Amino acid sequence: MAAPPELEAAAGMAAPPEAQEALSRGFSEEQFGAACRELDQPAPAAAGPWQLLVETMGVRIYRLYHQQSGLYEYKIFGGLADIPPKLCADVYMDLDFRKKWDQYVKELYEETYDGEKVIYWEVKYPFPLSNRDYVYIRESREMDVQGRKIWVVLAKSVAVPQCPEKPGVIRVKSYKQSLVIESDGKAGSKVYMYYFDNPGGMIPTWLVNWAAKSGVPAFLKDIQKACLNYSKTHGC
Repeated sequence: MAAPPELEAAAGMAAPPEAQEALSRGFSEEQFGAACRELDQPAPAAAGPWQLLVETMGVRIYRLYHQQSGLYEYKIFGGLADIPPKLCADVYMDLDFRKKWDQYVKELYEETYDGEKVIYWEVKYPFPLSNRDYVYIRESREMDVQGRKIWVVLAKSVAVPQCPEKPGVIRVKSYKQSLVIESDGKAGSKVYMYYFDNPGGMIPTWLVNWAAKSGVPAFLKDIQKACLNYSKTHGC
């Protein structure tokens, strides 16, 4: 699903909006395979294009800057101690539960349009910035990769006439995310995430810096707490 404003705000500054994909296009086997392979990739080299932005709570956040657009792509490597991968995936996919623990959710629901499930999500932004909203599809798979059980969630923005833009809310028209989770060999999870979006408008530098260096770690604490609560209430 779409990320919180911690990542969404950090994704970039001003840039022209990009076209959304047609609704009928889902995800390929290669896209799922490529996401799985990222778990085994070495950390980006210090001299390479990916910059280590922050390392905290056992999580490393890298970003890649695009000169033409002024936007960033993000890769996040880390883990969630004492949170098994299936529980993490279940919490991530549960939209109703997300509305209970994520303070940035303004509106979130799933509808079926032209035979395909589509998610609408409005994200709260700090005053005086306008809220952002997403219209996107996602797919989750539990994969067996050479005996390893890996959970993969892919998501991307789509154009849906039934979800017109709202006055006062900026539509995120270009969004792409992948989440990959497997056991860390103990009681927790090893996690990889790729994230890109174009938040539209001008995001202040202070918010970008806060999002990457403070907001994301805070969000990880929130999701870890949410997983523990989910386990208690759902008997996982």
